[in-house]
Amino acid sequence: MENIKDIVSFIQDTFNTKAFIPLHEPRFRGNEKKYLIDTIDSTFVSSVGAYVDRFEEMMQAITNTKKAIAVVNGTAGLQVALRLVGVKPGNEVITQALTFIATANAIAYNGAIPVFIDVDIDTMGLSPKAVDAFLQQHGDLRNDGCYNKQTGNKIAACLPMHTFGFPVHLDELIQVCDKWNIPIVEDSAESLTSEYKGRQTGSFGKLGVFSFNGNKTVTAGGGGAIVTNDADLGARAKHLTTTAKRPHPYEFFHDELGYNYRMPNLNAALACAQLEQLNTLLANKRELAGIYSDFFNKQHIKFRTELPDTKANYWLMCVELADKIERDEFLKVTNASGVMTRPIWQLMYRLPMYSNCQRDGQENAEFLEERIINIPSSAR
Repeated sequence: MENIKDIVSFIQDTFNTKAFIPLHEPRFRGNEKKYLIDTIDSTFVSSVGAYVDRFEEMMQAITNTKKAIAVVNGTAGLQVALRLVGVKPGNEVITQALTFIATANAIAYNGAIPVFIDVDIDTMGLSPKAVDAFLQQHGDLRNDGCYNKQTGNKIAACLPMHTFGFPVHLDELIQVCDKWNIPIVEDSAESLTSEYKGRQTGSFGKLGVFSFNGNKTVTAGGGGAIVTNDADLGARAKHLTTTAKRPHPYEFFHDELGYNYRMPNLNAALACAQLEQLNTLLANKRELAGIYSDFFNKQHIKFRTELPDTKANYWLMCVELADKIERDEFLKVTNASGVMTRPIWQLMYRLPMYSNCQRDGQENAEFLEERIINIPSSAR
């Protein structure tokens, strides 16, 4: 590529700096320090406190769901959500190989086995047509759910991930999974406020899970949230993530294997301050996406934008290059110039712990793996 230096200069001008430009860094421009000091002064810095409750209320309102449960991180939330829909050791979970490793790890933490199905080119997320094709070939629908004819294992859940905040084709995926009696858990770690046909991601599946890691649009330093419209699942999620302890003024009784996954009040204080600025941060990032889109179109480089009937949060923005050779050159020059860029993840089945998992042809995932690059996406 002859124009990489021009791209570097444009990004530097856009962020108004010649210094190092990270891929995505948090912006603390609100009540973050005030709320953290308030939490310290209260002495309630651990898993009980007013900000934890407030965070859950805010997430419930933002996602328009009936219950939100604060957890220590998105991975923990996924692990619990999968257990809640019935995933047990030895079961299988349909997911995508083009994802951050937390998606696959959360399956493995339950003793279950990922089955990697291809993504769609347009969403970069799990393909309903590919899922349907796999199930037509391997699915065996019984009274107690769907089984894999090849392995004999129950397919206990489907775990799509909304890649970089771009929603998957949810209507089609729900139709396929309903036909095969497979519950959906949404990995919405990257898609806070992204919408599909006017509705928030995370609110379509039995449960949805969000991340508030330091590199997300809104951060708690660490942290996550489980959301659901099922009151019983919500209550059980709260119970499991607080060590399965039965409420009592002073006695300790835990009625099943639970998890110490409650978000600390310190993290929740930071999250609440960040969520107060959510609309401003999103507007800023959408403006940046528009600037990038105009520029890259003139460079004849594909900048990924939201699809019709969807609204992306533009968490990590990305371009699609011609091939792996062009991708590698772009990565080398930009990073050497102090502009941080990253390739999309290596496909999960290339990693040693998931190399033996069942998968389909992965034509689209491999195409994207060789071409997609994330570019600096921080709110300015």
